[in-house]
Amino acid sequence: MNYRAIWAIYVFEMARTGRTLLQSIVAPVISTSLYFVVFGAAIGTRIAEIDGVSYGAFIVPGLAMLMLLTQSVTNASFGIYFPRFTGAIYEILSAPVSYLEIVTGYVGAAATKSVILGLIIVATAGLFVPLRIAHPAWMLAFLLLTAVTFSLFGFIIGIWADGFEQLQFVPLLVITPLTFLGGTFYSISVLPPFWQTVTLFNPVVYLVSGFRWSFYEIADVHVGISLAMTGLFLAACLAAVWWIFKTGYRLKT
Repeated sequence: MNYRAIWAIYVFEMARTGRTLLQSIVAPVISTSLYFVVFGAAIGTRIAEIDGVSYGAFIVPGLAMLMLLTQSVTNASFGIYFPRFTGAIYEILSAPVSYLEIVTGYVGAAATKSVILGLIIVATAGLFVPLRIAHPAWMLAFLLLTAVTFSLFGFIIGIWADGFEQLQFVPLLVITPLTFLGGTFYSISVLPPFWQTVTLFNPVVYLVSGFRWSFYEIADVHVGISLAMTGLFLAACLAAVWWIFKTGYRLKT
């Protein structure tokens, strides 16, 4: 394992965050805070609590997950797309660096940025509502597992995309709607039985539910199912990345 190569890619990607601090960290935190203020103030006055948790506190895990998913995908997709766009990807592919080391460097940096952002958002939410974390270790585990999984997903999108429009397509028109419909602002138990069944086909439901359980020990689906679904999506992303490098899809042409 060429740890120096992994570290070089990782440091380069992390340094890009420092150069775009307002866009990478400040903007997502402000955006999430606005979600929290608007939804917490407007709806929280009408909904006292859900499953014994105040509405303002109830939506914190969902909002953190919303930003975690979108930022993981965005960071990883832009990270690998720019070398393709500039042609530097061919220098990386011709260097004595394995595919595993390339993926580890790019995905590791994207996941690190997303985890840091997620922790900042949770800490910021604690300024607005009395926040408690029943299982800190599980919270960090869900945070890390989700960040790595969706950073891999973003890596795949960055290789698939032909332009900047396609890079934005999935986070804005796929991830965000699925998160809004995945129990971010409500419990799916309030839905009619038919729509509860339909909602279970939304993979984000399992991520939000598991993450919320680590805070308040309440969940729409069993925490074991949430972990299994996250692991399944992680395995699918790993398989897709392996196929991309094995075939050279959009890398060698």
